[in-house]
Amino acid sequence: MATDRPRTTPVARVLRVCLHLLVAGLLALAVVRAVAGHDGDPAAVTAAAVATAAVYAAGPLIGAVGRSRRAAALWLALLGVTWAGVLVATPDGVWLAFPLYFLELHLLGRRSGVAAVGLTAVAAIVAYSAHQHTVGVAPAIGPLLGAAFAVATVFGYQALYRESEERRRLIDELTAARADLATAHHAAGVLAERERLAREIHDTLAQGLTSIQLLLRAAQRALPERTEAAGEYVEQARQAAQDNLDEARRFVRALTPPALEGDTLPVALERLCATTSVRGGLPVRLQVSGERVPLPVPHEVALLRIAQSALGNTVRHAGAGHAEVTLSFMPGEVALDVVDDGAGFDPEAVRTRAAGGGGDGGGDGGYGLPSMRARARALGGTFAVESAPGEGTVLAVLLPVPGDAGGAGEESS
Repeated sequence: MATDRPRTTPVARVLRVCLHLLVAGLLALAVVRAVAGHDGDPAAVTAAAVATAAVYAAGPLIGAVGRSRRAAALWLALLGVTWAGVLVATPDGVWLAFPLYFLELHLLGRRSGVAAVGLTAVAAIVAYSAHQHTVGVAPAIGPLLGAAFAVATVFGYQALYRESEERRRLIDELTAARADLATAHHAAGVLAERERLAREIHDTLAQGLTSIQLLLRAAQRALPERTEAAGEYVEQARQAAQDNLDEARRFVRALTPPALEGDTLPVALERLCATTSVRGGLPVRLQVSGERVPLPVPHEVALLRIAQSALGNTVRHAGAGHAEVTLSFMPGEVALDVVDDGAGFDPEAVRTRAAGGGGDGGGDGGYGLPSMRARARALGGTFAVESAPGEGTVLAVLLPVPGDAGGAGEESS
């Protein structure tokens, strides 16, 4: 049964060896003193000592003693009987009480061990008093002090062992928690990098490939009658491919977009509007209001990418006659608005289809608007879309400039 299993505290091998040597030495000392004629009959002392040594030696060889508390109690009882023979034969048997204390405390439960130690101490005191033919405090001091020392030592060792095991367990848990945290950080990093690449691919390569496709279709329609116009379309497509190659190389290395290298955001937006007008056939005008201030690179990248994605959707799907991009610098904030007079759409229906895994009405598999929202939210900003079928579309982004007290807002689309 479970109650029959001893909950013994592991003991170092060197301590066990020392205990064995102590028992053997004390038995040998009792025999030597008896043979020398000091105390007890040599034959009786030798017989009792040999019997005690034999029972003691059998304990470590019997596996059940270490596994079962009941077996340990039976072995200790038999050892106590043989030790009682030594006590009767010679007063030197009192010395064996000290190692017996440690055995009893180690193999038995706390209460049972203390009780066994008490009985052992009483037996030692009674036997020694009988050999000395006197009863007093002096014969009791040695066994009692030895018992107190053994109890304090064993209980202290067990307490230290439990504390050490608890500390080891906590360290193992901490190590496992660190490993789990590192795994979670790695997974989060992988996911964040995937999202970054997905946004960059959507806002650059996907838009660029769409432009190339439109230009090559225009060139195809121009052939063979208008070869010069077809050549211009092909050249524009080649330039668009080169621009997208540069974009791909830079976003893989997480660098600043080429449009922002050495230029400010207004200049990059003006170039984007001009390129969209030429390649997409959609007149786009840029307006900049407010006092221009330097923006952090992440803000400039986010606003440029949002403008690229918005204009790309307008060119592909809106059928608009013209579009307008407005960049507004305000105290502590910067705003970007993209307006077109195209076919428009139902934002709520788009949101529902995107949540269900469908397209977002922009033909990009539902990633366009969520990507813009993600960019705005990542910088603590707001993102809003206002549109209706047949009434055009207004897209608005508002980002706080670092240092401003008005932090992040909620999406209002």
